Amino acid sequence: MELIRGVHNLRPRHRGCVATIGNYDGVHLGHQAVLDSIIEVGKQLGLPSAVMAFEPTPQEFFAAERAPARLTRFREKYNALAGTGVERFLCLRFDRAFSELSPEAFVERILVQGLGVRHLVAGDDFRYGYRRSGDFASLKAAGLKHGFSVQDTPSFLFEGERVSSSRIRHALERGELDLATRLLGRPYSMCGRVVPGDRLGRTLGFPTANILPSRRVLPMTGVFAVTVSGVADKPWPAVANLGTRPTVNGKRALLEAHLLDFEGDIYGRHLEVEFVAKLRDEHRFENVQLMTEQMHRDLKAAREILSGRGA
Repeated sequence: MELIRGVHNLRPRHRGCVATIGNYDGVHLGHQAVLDSIIEVGKQLGLPSAVMAFEPTPQEFFAAERAPARLTRFREKYNALAGTGVERFLCLRFDRAFSELSPEAFVERILVQGLGVRHLVAGDDFRYGYRRSGDFASLKAAGLKHGFSVQDTPSFLFEGERVSSSRIRHALERGELDLATRLLGRPYSMCGRVVPGDRLGRTLGFPTANILPSRRVLPMTGVFAVTVSGVADKPWPAVANLGTRPTVNGKRALLEAHLLDFEGDIYGRHLEVEFVAKLRDEHRFENVQLMTEQMHRDLKAAREILSGRGA
Protein backbone atom coordinates (compact mmCIF):
# COMPACT_ATOMS: atom_id res chain seq x y z
CA MET A 1 0.00 0.00 0.00
CA GLU A 2 1.34 3.41 -0.98
CA LEU A 3 1.40 6.01 1.79
CA ILE A 4 0.91 9.64 0.75
CA ARG A 5 1.63 12.09 3.57
CA GLY A 6 -0.10 15.39 2.85
CA VAL A 7 -1.71 17.09 -0.14
CA HIS A 8 1.68 18.45 -1.20
CA ASN A 9 2.83 14.90 -1.98
CA LEU A 10 -0.02 14.18 -4.38
CA ARG A 11 1.28 13.81 -7.93
CA PRO A 12 -0.47 13.74 -11.33
CA ARG A 13 -0.23 9.93 -11.30
CA HIS A 14 -2.46 9.89 -8.20
CA ARG A 15 -5.38 11.43 -10.08
CA GLY A 16 -8.18 9.01 -10.77
CA CYS A 17 -9.31 6.69 -7.95
CA VAL A 18 -12.16 5.23 -5.95
CA ALA A 19 -11.91 6.65 -2.45
CA THR A 20 -13.38 6.69 1.02
CA ILE A 21 -13.01 9.25 3.82
CA GLY A 22 -13.10 8.65 7.55
CA ASN A 23 -11.13 8.15 10.75
CA TYR A 24 -10.97 4.37 10.21
CA ASP A 25 -9.97 3.95 13.83
CA GLY A 26 -9.60 0.23 14.47
CA VAL A 27 -10.23 -0.80 10.85
CA HIS A 28 -13.04 -3.02 12.16
CA LEU A 29 -15.46 -5.29 10.29
CA GLY A 30 -17.64 -2.35 9.23
CA HIS A 31 -14.62 -0.52 7.84
CA GLN A 32 -13.44 -3.67 6.11
CA ALA A 33 -16.80 -4.02 4.34
CA VAL A 34 -16.47 -0.46 2.99
CA LEU A 35 -12.90 -1.09 1.89
CA ASP A 36 -13.94 -4.30 0.13
CA SER A 37 -16.58 -2.30 -1.74
CA ILE A 38 -14.22 0.42 -2.98
CA ILE A 39 -11.68 -2.20 -4.04
CA GLU A 40 -14.40 -3.96 -6.04
CA VAL A 41 -15.65 -0.73 -7.64
CA GLY A 42 -12.04 0.18 -8.40
CA LYS A 43 -11.57 -3.10 -10.25
CA GLN A 44 -14.74 -2.48 -12.26
CA LEU A 45 -13.56 1.01 -13.24
CA GLY A 46 -9.92 0.06 -13.66
CA LEU A 47 -8.91 2.51 -10.91
CA PRO A 48 -6.91 2.20 -7.68
CA SER A 49 -8.64 2.27 -4.30
CA ALA A 50 -7.70 4.95 -1.77
CA VAL A 51 -8.42 5.78 1.87
CA MET A 52 -8.28 9.34 3.17
CA ALA A 53 -7.80 9.87 6.92
CA PHE A 54 -6.42 12.57 9.19
CA GLU A 55 -3.61 13.03 11.72
CA PRO A 56 -4.42 14.09 14.33
CA THR A 57 -8.08 13.17 14.11
CA PRO A 58 -10.46 16.15 14.03
CA GLN A 59 -11.71 15.16 17.50
CA GLU A 60 -8.14 15.18 18.86
CA PHE A 61 -7.45 18.57 17.26
CA PHE A 62 -10.51 20.25 18.72
CA ALA A 63 -11.01 18.33 21.99
CA ALA A 64 -7.47 17.14 22.91
CA GLU A 65 -7.72 14.92 26.03
CA ARG A 66 -11.52 14.96 25.81
CA ALA A 67 -11.38 13.16 22.47
CA PRO A 68 -12.35 9.47 22.32
CA ALA A 69 -9.55 7.03 23.09
CA ARG A 70 -7.73 5.80 20.03
CA LEU A 71 -8.01 2.15 19.10
CA THR A 72 -5.12 2.44 16.66
CA ARG A 73 -2.26 4.89 16.47
CA PHE A 74 -0.93 5.81 13.03
CA ARG A 75 1.39 2.86 12.44
CA GLU A 76 -1.19 0.37 13.67
CA LYS A 77 -3.82 1.89 11.38
CA TYR A 78 -1.43 1.79 8.43
CA ASN A 79 -0.67 -1.89 9.01
CA ALA A 80 -4.36 -2.76 9.35
CA LEU A 81 -5.28 -0.86 6.17
CA ALA A 82 -2.42 -2.46 4.26
CA GLY A 83 -3.80 -5.87 5.18
CA THR A 84 -7.12 -5.14 3.47
CA GLY A 85 -5.71 -4.80 -0.02
CA VAL A 86 -6.33 -1.04 -0.36
CA GLU A 87 -3.76 0.45 -2.72
CA ARG A 88 -3.30 4.00 -1.38
CA PHE A 89 -3.51 5.74 1.98
CA LEU A 90 -3.69 9.53 1.89
CA CYS A 91 -2.99 10.90 5.35
CA LEU A 92 -3.77 14.60 5.72
CA ARG A 93 -2.53 16.73 8.59
CA PHE A 94 -5.51 18.21 10.40
CA ASP A 95 -4.41 21.62 11.63
CA ARG A 96 -5.87 25.10 11.94
CA ALA A 97 -5.42 25.94 8.25
CA PHE A 98 -7.05 22.69 7.16
CA SER A 99 -9.96 23.16 9.58
CA GLU A 100 -10.66 26.56 8.03
CA LEU A 101 -11.00 25.27 4.46
CA SER A 102 -14.45 25.93 3.06
CA PRO A 103 -16.43 22.86 1.92
CA GLU A 104 -15.96 24.02 -1.68
CA ALA A 105 -12.20 24.37 -1.26
CA PHE A 106 -11.96 20.91 0.33
CA VAL A 107 -13.77 19.33 -2.60
CA GLU A 108 -11.91 21.22 -5.32
CA ARG A 109 -8.37 21.10 -3.90
CA ILE A 110 -8.34 17.59 -2.50
CA LEU A 111 -11.04 15.48 -4.11
CA VAL A 112 -10.98 16.99 -7.59
CA GLN A 113 -7.54 18.52 -8.22
CA GLY A 114 -5.58 16.28 -5.86
CA LEU A 115 -7.15 12.84 -6.20
CA GLY A 116 -9.36 13.13 -9.24
CA VAL A 117 -11.96 11.03 -7.41
CA ARG A 118 -14.38 9.12 -9.63
CA HIS A 119 -16.38 7.41 -6.89
CA LEU A 120 -16.47 8.38 -3.21
CA VAL A 121 -17.81 6.53 -0.17
CA ALA A 122 -18.50 8.40 3.08
CA GLY A 123 -20.86 8.08 6.03
CA ASP A 124 -24.21 9.84 5.72
CA ASP A 125 -23.24 11.76 8.88
CA PHE A 126 -19.96 12.94 7.31
CA ARG A 127 -19.26 16.65 7.86
CA TYR A 128 -16.43 18.63 6.31
CA GLY A 129 -15.15 22.13 5.78
CA TYR A 130 -15.06 25.17 8.06
CA ARG A 131 -17.19 24.65 11.18
CA ARG A 132 -18.40 21.34 9.68
CA SER A 133 -20.62 23.32 7.31
CA GLY A 134 -20.45 20.70 4.54
CA ASP A 135 -22.66 17.64 4.85
CA PHE A 136 -23.49 14.50 2.88
CA ALA A 137 -26.11 16.30 0.77
CA SER A 138 -23.66 19.03 -0.27
CA LEU A 139 -21.05 16.35 -0.99
CA LYS A 140 -23.46 14.61 -3.36
CA ALA A 141 -24.22 17.95 -5.03
CA ALA A 142 -20.48 18.60 -5.43
CA GLY A 143 -20.13 15.16 -7.00
CA LEU A 144 -22.77 16.00 -9.60
CA LYS A 145 -20.97 19.26 -10.35
CA HIS A 146 -17.49 17.76 -10.66
CA GLY A 147 -18.34 14.40 -12.18
CA PHE A 148 -17.89 11.88 -9.37
CA SER A 149 -20.48 9.65 -7.72
CA VAL A 150 -21.05 9.64 -3.96
CA GLN A 151 -22.28 6.68 -1.92
CA ASP A 152 -22.98 6.42 1.80
CA THR A 153 -21.55 3.65 3.95
CA PRO A 154 -24.08 0.94 4.81
CA SER A 155 -24.34 -0.18 8.44
CA PHE A 156 -22.54 -3.43 9.20
CA LEU A 157 -24.40 -5.36 11.88
CA PHE A 158 -23.06 -7.87 14.38
CA GLU A 159 -25.53 -9.62 16.69
CA GLY A 160 -28.17 -7.13 15.59
CA GLU A 161 -26.13 -4.03 16.44
CA ARG A 162 -24.06 -1.72 14.27
CA VAL A 163 -20.31 -2.32 14.36
CA SER A 164 -18.53 0.91 15.28
CA SER A 165 -15.33 2.15 16.84
CA SER A 166 -17.38 3.42 19.80
CA ARG A 167 -18.85 -0.03 20.38
CA ILE A 168 -15.35 -1.54 20.39
CA ARG A 169 -14.13 1.10 22.86
CA HIS A 170 -16.97 0.23 25.20
CA ALA A 171 -16.14 -3.47 24.92
CA LEU A 172 -12.49 -2.80 25.77
CA GLU A 173 -13.44 -0.58 28.71
CA ARG A 174 -15.55 -3.42 30.10
CA GLY A 175 -12.78 -5.96 29.54
CA GLU A 176 -14.83 -7.82 26.92
CA LEU A 177 -11.89 -8.75 24.74
CA ASP A 178 -13.69 -11.62 23.01
CA LEU A 179 -16.40 -9.20 21.82
CA ALA A 180 -13.79 -6.68 20.67
CA THR A 181 -12.05 -9.46 18.73
CA ARG A 182 -15.28 -10.40 16.96
CA LEU A 183 -16.05 -6.77 16.06
CA LEU A 184 -12.53 -6.12 14.81
CA GLY A 185 -12.19 -9.41 12.96
CA ARG A 186 -8.88 -9.94 14.79
CA PRO A 187 -7.59 -9.72 18.38
CA TYR A 188 -7.03 -6.22 19.71
CA SER A 189 -3.36 -5.32 19.85
CA MET A 190 -0.90 -2.48 20.37
CA CYS A 191 2.54 -2.17 18.87
CA GLY A 192 5.64 -0.16 19.54
CA ARG A 193 9.35 -0.17 20.12
CA VAL A 194 10.82 -1.41 23.41
CA VAL A 195 12.18 1.50 25.42
CA PRO A 196 14.22 1.59 28.65
CA GLY A 197 12.20 1.60 31.86
CA ASP A 198 13.02 2.14 35.53
CA ARG A 199 14.09 -1.54 35.84
CA LEU A 200 11.91 -2.03 38.91
CA GLY A 201 10.36 -5.14 37.36
CA ARG A 202 13.80 -6.71 36.95
CA THR A 203 14.64 -6.17 40.64
CA LEU A 204 11.34 -7.85 41.58
CA GLY A 205 11.99 -10.83 39.32
CA PHE A 206 9.60 -9.66 36.61
CA PRO A 207 11.65 -8.03 33.82
CA THR A 208 9.39 -6.30 31.33
CA ALA A 209 9.44 -5.06 27.75
CA ASN A 210 8.27 -1.46 28.01
CA ILE A 211 6.31 0.14 25.17
CA LEU A 212 4.87 3.65 25.02
CA PRO A 213 1.22 3.38 23.89
CA SER A 214 1.50 6.76 22.06
CA ARG A 215 -2.11 7.72 22.80
CA ARG A 216 -3.47 10.75 24.59
CA VAL A 217 -6.17 8.57 26.12
CA LEU A 218 -5.91 4.81 26.67
CA PRO A 219 -8.84 2.70 25.42
CA MET A 220 -8.48 0.43 28.47
CA THR A 221 -6.27 -0.21 31.48
CA GLY A 222 -5.51 -3.24 33.60
CA VAL A 223 -3.53 -6.46 33.70
CA PHE A 224 -3.88 -8.87 30.80
CA ALA A 225 -2.84 -12.25 29.48
CA VAL A 226 -1.20 -11.43 26.13
CA THR A 227 0.98 -12.79 23.39
CA VAL A 228 3.93 -10.85 21.98
CA SER A 229 5.11 -10.98 18.37
CA GLY A 230 8.57 -9.82 17.36
CA VAL A 231 10.75 -11.76 19.79
CA ALA A 232 10.62 -15.24 18.24
CA ASP A 233 9.28 -17.15 15.25
CA LYS A 234 5.84 -17.36 16.84
CA PRO A 235 3.90 -15.23 19.35
CA TRP A 236 5.33 -15.51 22.88
CA PRO A 237 3.09 -15.86 25.96
CA ALA A 238 3.25 -12.97 28.42
CA VAL A 239 1.41 -11.05 31.11
CA ALA A 240 1.10 -7.30 30.64
CA ASN A 241 0.13 -4.19 32.58
CA LEU A 242 -1.38 -1.29 30.65
CA GLY A 243 -1.74 1.91 32.63
CA THR A 244 0.11 4.36 34.86
CA ARG A 245 1.41 1.98 37.60
CA PRO A 246 -0.10 3.87 40.57
CA THR A 247 1.73 1.81 43.22
CA VAL A 248 5.09 3.19 42.07
CA ASN A 249 3.72 6.67 41.21
CA GLY A 250 4.08 6.23 37.47
CA LYS A 251 4.16 9.51 35.57
CA ARG A 252 3.08 8.29 32.14
CA ALA A 253 1.00 5.57 30.54
CA LEU A 254 3.04 2.48 29.75
CA LEU A 255 2.50 -0.99 28.35
CA GLU A 256 4.73 -3.41 30.28
CA ALA A 257 4.90 -7.01 29.10
CA HIS A 258 6.62 -9.75 31.12
CA LEU A 259 7.46 -12.55 28.69
CA LEU A 260 7.07 -15.95 30.32
CA ASP A 261 10.31 -17.96 30.58
CA PHE A 262 12.12 -15.66 28.16
CA GLU A 263 15.74 -14.60 28.22
CA GLY A 264 17.33 -12.16 25.84
CA ASP A 265 17.93 -8.49 25.05
CA ILE A 266 15.00 -6.98 23.14
CA TYR A 267 15.65 -3.26 23.64
CA GLY A 268 14.84 -1.38 20.44
CA ARG A 269 12.78 -4.24 18.99
CA HIS A 270 9.41 -3.40 17.45
CA LEU A 271 6.81 -5.64 19.11
CA GLU A 272 3.11 -6.29 18.75
CA VAL A 273 1.23 -7.12 21.94
CA GLU A 274 -2.02 -9.02 21.35
CA PHE A 275 -4.53 -8.91 24.22
CA VAL A 276 -6.07 -12.30 25.00
CA ALA A 277 -7.92 -11.89 28.31
CA LYS A 278 -8.24 -9.31 31.07
CA LEU A 279 -7.09 -10.57 34.45
CA ARG A 280 -7.96 -7.60 36.66
CA ASP A 281 -8.14 -3.82 36.91
CA GLU A 282 -5.05 -1.78 37.68
CA HIS A 283 -5.03 -0.48 41.24
CA ARG A 284 -2.72 0.93 43.89
CA PHE A 285 -1.23 -1.48 46.45
CA GLU A 286 -0.19 -0.42 49.93
CA ASN A 287 3.38 -1.53 49.30
CA VAL A 288 5.60 -3.21 46.73
CA GLN A 289 5.50 -6.57 48.55
CA LEU A 290 1.72 -6.82 48.17
CA MET A 291 2.05 -5.80 44.54
CA THR A 292 4.68 -8.51 43.95
CA GLU A 293 2.47 -11.17 45.53
CA GLN A 294 -0.35 -10.17 43.20
CA MET A 295 2.02 -10.26 40.22
CA HIS A 296 2.77 -13.92 41.00
CA ARG A 297 -0.96 -14.64 40.99
CA ASP A 298 -1.33 -12.76 37.70
CA LEU A 299 1.51 -14.79 36.23
CA LYS A 300 -0.14 -18.06 37.23
CA ALA A 301 -3.50 -16.98 35.80
CA ALA A 302 -1.91 -15.89 32.53
CA ARG A 303 -0.10 -19.23 32.19
CA GLU A 304 -3.35 -21.13 32.64
CA ILE A 305 -5.24 -19.02 30.10
CA LEU A 306 -2.51 -19.01 27.48
CA SER A 307 -1.63 -22.71 27.84
CA GLY A 308 -5.28 -23.47 27.15
CA ARG A 309 -4.97 -21.57 23.89
CA GLY A 310 -1.74 -23.30 22.87
CA ALA A 311 0.39 -20.17 23.42
